[in-house]
Amino acid sequence: MAGALLEIDGVVKRFGGFTALNRVSLSVRAGERFGLIGPNGSGKTTLINCVAGSLRADEGRIVFDGIDVTRLPAHRRTRLGIARSFQIPRPFTSMSVRDNLGIPLEYAGHARGHTAAETAEILEAIGLGAKAHLRPDGLTQIEMRKLELARAMAARPKLLISDEAMAGLSSAEVDDILAILLRLNGQGITIIMIEHIMRAVMRFSERIVVLDAGERIAEGTPDEIVRNPAVEKAYLGE
Repeated sequence: MAGALLEIDGVVKRFGGFTALNRVSLSVRAGERFGLIGPNGSGKTTLINCVAGSLRADEGRIVFDGIDVTRLPAHRRTRLGIARSFQIPRPFTSMSVRDNLGIPLEYAGHARGHTAAETAEILEAIGLGAKAHLRPDGLTQIEMRKLELARAMAARPKLLISDEAMAGLSSAEVDDILAILLRLNGQGITIIMIEHIMRAVMRFSERIVVLDAGERIAEGTPDEIVRNPAVEKAYLGE
């Protein structure tokens, strides 16, 4: 695919006798807003774990920015520019919000002795500048989600994978996170959104791929996806 930042070719992942991913292939263009959806158990998180490196594909190939990362460990992929946020935030609870960003800055190999300014810039961009001195237990639910995104952004990613960053949020809070993701994409960051909140996915995504039972069943624009009979069957049954 011309201009592809991420190429997934025939990825298979098995857990014992269970095939979680069955020869899944897709591409994500540089700068794209890409949605990945599917019912529970469809293989979305397994696929993203294979991309990020926390799981290793049993078969197939993953190429990021022209480099075959299929066998690379997660920290090498992070340094190449792949970052993700998690559905359940995982901050360092004994550290301040500010210090929570220092770890990924160093982990990704970007720390150069002047991380304070970088940290402040990221926190301001994400809407947590005034909360930098607090510990995570002093944050609201949406602020915890913002901290999770900020920690991912500290790795200076080319590709940000947002894994259900809006789960459990109010409508206004969903709009707040959407605005942040759209702003980050406007700065040139490619974003894959995994989300069950359909209005958020449809509003955000330029293109969507749908997984069901470990296989890709549909691909298209949001308008095409909502009219696809296979997608309706996957979510609603016969």
